[in-house]
Amino acid sequence: MLRKITVIAVLLISIAMMYACSKNEDELTPEEKKITFSVPANFPAPAYNFEDNKLTNAGFALGKKLFYEARLSADKSVSCGSCHQQFAAFTQLDHKVSHGVNNCQGKRNTPPLFNLAWQKAFFWDGGVKNIETSPLNAITDACEMGTDIQTIVAFLKNTAPYPDLFKQAFGSTEINSQLILKSITQFTAVLVSGNSKYDKVMRKESGTSFTPTEQAGYNLFKEKCTGCHAEPFFTDFSYRSNGLDLVSSDEGRSHITGLASDFGKFRVPTLRNIEYTSPYMHDGRFYSLDEVIEHYNSGVKASANLDAQLKNGIPLSSTEKEQIKAFLKTLTDNEFIKNTLYSES
Repeated sequence: MLRKITVIAVLLISIAMMYACSKNEDELTPEEKKITFSVPANFPAPAYNFEDNKLTNAGFALGKKLFYEARLSADKSVSCGSCHQQFAAFTQLDHKVSHGVNNCQGKRNTPPLFNLAWQKAFFWDGGVKNIETSPLNAITDACEMGTDIQTIVAFLKNTAPYPDLFKQAFGSTEINSQLILKSITQFTAVLVSGNSKYDKVMRKESGTSFTPTEQAGYNLFKEKCTGCHAEPFFTDFSYRSNGLDLVSSDEGRSHITGLASDFGKFRVPTLRNIEYTSPYMHDGRFYSLDEVIEHYNSGVKASANLDAQLKNGIPLSSTEKEQIKAFLKTLTDNEFIKNTLYSES
């Protein structure tokens, strides 16, 4: 009950903030602190490095404004931030699948947005290979923003203060699809989540340590889960079937590759911030971590492409389930969730 009350309170506060922001939508306060892209000490080198998209305060501010700009969608009701909500680690709280324009329900669960600079493919099926072009899917999907990039270009060219903002960011009032996507990337690629309790324990910061229950959960996790959810991102970025159904109603990765061996496979999701990214799985069928853990304990179906590591499921005792859940909650990065740099205002 307390958790439900907390969630409702967060939603009401967020709605109030959104309303307040709508009154000042033409105002843009530049960040005083220099925007930087930080690589946590326990992370490897990123795949995206801003070499051809120089990160600036003006570019980041423009990208953030575009990310939260609902007027870019077909009915002016949906922004990137509508489905990628910061308080939910930039996924969509309580929605099984994305909720787009004209009240349309999408096909798959909204993935969280963070640590994108380390990804080489995007979406549940890996259908996009470039972080800069990844927003195009949401922009053009009929059940997400339902528009096209040229319509957005025309809107921005004729809407203050965007020409001035593009000049500040890129030195010219010229607005085109490439600059729109580069500025959005300056915002999304800076979304780095690497300050969870787990990270601080790994980096041996300020004497931070796991509780005995968390440590037992971590030991179990390394024994039973890291074959797919590899550290430090808690995904190996592969595509697998985890036996949700005997026959998947969603083709998954095979939609991209055309291979029968990829039917029903989806990208292994990160477990970072999993405490905030409910509901879970590609179709959002599970609303709690208990349901997810129980699936692996007793619910794995022998689908045709079931991952070999899950052939016998992952049997766990009641104590082990609680230990793994305790460890998973150490992956929550509250500094990231509450960082006002990423907020709409």
